[in-house]
Amino acid sequence: MFDWLQHFADWLIYSVFGIGAESHLGVALNFFVYDTLKILILLFVIVFIMGIVNTYFPVERLKDYLNRKKLYGLEYFFSSVFGAITPFCSCSSVPLFIGFVQGGIPLGVTFSFLITSPLVNEVAVAMFIGMFGLKATLIYIVSGILLGTIGGWLLGKFNLEPLLSDWVKQILHNKMQQAEFLEEKRTFYQRLPEITNGAWDIVKGVLVYVIIGIAIGAAMHGYVPENFFNAYLGGGEWWTVPLAVLVAVPMYANAAGIVPVIQVFVAKGVPLGTAIAFMMATVGLSIPEATLLKKVMSLKLIAIFFGVVTLCIMLSGFVFNILL
Repeated sequence: MFDWLQHFADWLIYSVFGIGAESHLGVALNFFVYDTLKILILLFVIVFIMGIVNTYFPVERLKDYLNRKKLYGLEYFFSSVFGAITPFCSCSSVPLFIGFVQGGIPLGVTFSFLITSPLVNEVAVAMFIGMFGLKATLIYIVSGILLGTIGGWLLGKFNLEPLLSDWVKQILHNKMQQAEFLEEKRTFYQRLPEITNGAWDIVKGVLVYVIIGIAIGAAMHGYVPENFFNAYLGGGEWWTVPLAVLVAVPMYANAAGIVPVIQVFVAKGVPLGTAIAFMMATVGLSIPEATLLKKVMSLKLIAIFFGVVTLCIMLSGFVFNILL
């Protein structure tokens, strides 16, 4: 589908700039041009489609639905799906998480959203399709949603409400009935410019991260020896997945910045499951996120949340390596 982009990258780097196709610089620049154009095209298309979904599935309606309906456990799944279709990184998901808590949604359900939102979004999906193909993308999406569903359900069983911060407890104690906001009725064509501008704003917002991430990936692709990553994470031993996750947890990056790096991991011999587990830990758990969560959670609750999600991501890594 993107053969024309590869031909363009070959022409630009090898013919126009005259850089050798066998040189490290040529390989790196070719990778950078091809992947940047491909990812930006996919990104805009998928963000635009998800913008349509988000327009007709606002947060307020989800809160109202989850509060009024008895869903027999499916509320964790629905919250996780909503997290998957919202374009937020781990840090930008936290304010929405706070809104869920303030809205009276059960804590486990809010955790389902918080887990899945940074892991699965249109940015990551667009990049995954372009870099790893449809099968890996579908497994990644399904596993991310299941991770949020199971993680939220498990955390919901721990009765963690007493570990919320005093600020949240005070809000819940003094919660007042709010008037419903009547949304203006507009046709799809009237909303289209707003959706298009919103998609472009998201693309512009992650553009720097995309370029930086692909640039790092291109440098690694062109200059890092073939056996460098394979020596530490590519042997297939059981401990490589936990090692990848534990190394990634203290780091921070969004999907736009880390997926190109993951592509190079795989190209250098790291199993795809191990690489995806590394990516999930990087985008789903971070020190900036923990800092923001301190507003709504005690340190003990943050530690429990990080611990459960870390274990779930490790399990996902093992499953990925079996399926992919």
